[in-house]
Amino acid sequence: MAKPGNLQSSIEYAVALAILSGLGALPRRLALAVGSVIGQVGYLLPGKLRRTGQRNLEIAFPEMPEPERRRILRGSFMSLGRLLGEFSQLPRATPESLRALIEYDEVGLAHLREAEKKKRGVIFLTGHLGVWELHSFGWSALEYPISFLVRPLDNDRIEQMIEGIRTRFGNRAIDKKSAARQSLRVLREGGTLGVLSDLNTQTHEGVFVPFFGKLACTTAGIATLALKTDAVVIPTCAVWDNKRQRYFFHGDPPVELVRSGDHHKDIEVNTARFAAAVERMVRLYPDQWLWIHKRWKTRPPGEPDLYE
Repeated sequence: MAKPGNLQSSIEYAVALAILSGLGALPRRLALAVGSVIGQVGYLLPGKLRRTGQRNLEIAFPEMPEPERRRILRGSFMSLGRLLGEFSQLPRATPESLRALIEYDEVGLAHLREAEKKKRGVIFLTGHLGVWELHSFGWSALEYPISFLVRPLDNDRIEQMIEGIRTRFGNRAIDKKSAARQSLRVLREGGTLGVLSDLNTQTHEGVFVPFFGKLACTTAGIATLALKTDAVVIPTCAVWDNKRQRYFFHGDPPVELVRSGDHHKDIEVNTARFAAAVERMVRLYPDQWLWIHKRWKTRPPGEPDLYE
């Protein structure tokens, strides 16, 4: 008889496989339509995710009218559904099909090309905004493979399935738990490292910096890597452009590193600059950000829980 844990793991894998395979068998437009419907249903169902999204929008936009916050949250759920539909298509995507879907920000590319000429390492500073899975995947298919930091899923079989898709064109996943040495090597060798930097973290691995006017515990690892390797930090994201019916790979100018000689202060100041860069992108595309994550969960000592 299977152990309860193994049974649960097998059921989770079977469900994930069925969803991805089912959507993947559909024509792309239909898969995205189904994904959007799934997102819409997710928004309409009452539950913790919707309540978290509502609370986050209250924190980020306290002066915003409630109908506008609801519009943004609905868009966020539908963006997640679109991501699911698009991800299901990646196992059979080709460079040609991706080239027809993706438009690059020429300004952002110019900064990247300059860093490449100087053989400097590059950090793609991004977040759970738009179609983040397509961002690294599309880059590996149309430009060159990169490395990216991930937190492996608890279900090993689902993780293997997902990683197999993500790395089809040569990308390399680096486990966040043991990332320091490998990440330093990638950047010192002039490689590119993708980092999702917009999630809540714990105090032992992050610092408190402003995010939408409220202190948020934010990973200090990016600042540490950038300061040690002099990597070029480029804020970037991949978002859906409804008018063009294409994905737009947005790129901002590099975030200039601050070096005062005080290591702890430099970590905090640069982390704040990175958080501000991510915030700027979220403000540009608010209905495509992951509002259902408890971004402000970890609080400074003495501050109350914002989600009670």
